[in-house]
Amino acid sequence: MFLKNKENGEVLEVLDMKGLIDPNHSSIKGRYHAGEEMPDPAEFSKANLLFPSGEPLPKCWMDPHYRD
Repeated sequence: MFLKNKENGEVLEVLDMKGLIDPNHSSIKGRYHAGEEMPDPAEFSKANLLFPSGEPLPKCWMDPHYRD
């Protein structure tokens, strides 16, 4: 899955799908897709990520108390 970083508009590949959908994780492992060589994986805050269409991530992926 690919997401977009709000801060710089770069597209990144999500390497940790379980961490992405788990609301108890505030960051995920991923890597940017730019240039010719694959960069090393890095941690990205889920608060700074959007879907490539510009939509925010679902609240159930971000807030462990979303049903309260």
